[in-house]
Amino acid sequence: MLESFLITSRETLEASLVVGIVFAYLNRTNNRNYKKTVFYGIVSGILASLLAAIAFTLIAGGFEGSAEEIFEGATMLIGAFLLTTMILWMMRQKHISKEIEGKVEKHLQRAQPLFSHVGIFLLIFIAIIREGVETVIFLNATNYAGGVSFIGGLLGVAIAIVIGYVFFMSMKKVNLKKLFNASSVLLILFAAGLVAHGIHEFEEAGVFNPIIEHVWDINPAAPLAEQGVYPALHEKGVIGSFLTGLFGYNGNPSLLEILFYTGYLVLIYFLYRRIEKSKVNAIQS
Repeated sequence: MLESFLITSRETLEASLVVGIVFAYLNRTNNRNYKKTVFYGIVSGILASLLAAIAFTLIAGGFEGSAEEIFEGATMLIGAFLLTTMILWMMRQKHISKEIEGKVEKHLQRAQPLFSHVGIFLLIFIAIIREGVETVIFLNATNYAGGVSFIGGLLGVAIAIVIGYVFFMSMKKVNLKKLFNASSVLLILFAAGLVAHGIHEFEEAGVFNPIIEHVWDINPAAPLAEQGVYPALHEKGVIGSFLTGLFGYNGNPSLLEILFYTGYLVLIYFLYRRIEKSKVNAIQS
């Protein structure tokens, strides 16, 4: 549930921030006649995201055997890559509000009002469809790794919309930096788990050599597995399944999975240090 909540809340929050900034800027500059264009962009982006979800489901259902394992593994690795780019992008953001307002102002200054409406529509539409498509990929990757929670996903969407509204309507100050930092740590661990799961799928399909099939095996015995009853720490147990979906927990990982999992975390650490160093240099200069 938590992994679904994290994904939908983070993606929806990014989209809602863009929409909130645009609405606030239009109100402040007395350009309220563009509000309908914003709504059209929102609705069109949501519909396009739903179509992307349907198309993805149809494509995924057409694979069997090793092809299915390769498709699932590729989806997990793509999901991990997109999550990583999203996290790193948010780490670099300092003036997201000013950047979006600058884009809106540029569109409003166009000589032809039609072009202004089209520009703002595309700004909103692209923001929504981008987050929507990423969410489709993330949730499918999560489903392959450990399962998706419909309730968790809906809660994430609802809370993100509320946070975006509260922050930009100035009803209450929300420290977005702390919010993004906390969620980034969990999402980094989640992405590392997707990498390991993706490698595991490629091993199952015979594409990758595991080097050592099981470095350790701490999955507790499950005498009632046929009835769907597993010990708590088993990968399919209450605790184990939660950790599997969120952090890539594996009771019997291969050496290749361990190398990719730890290698990903090391890479993210060095990228984070590089971003922080660039920020310090920018301040000093």
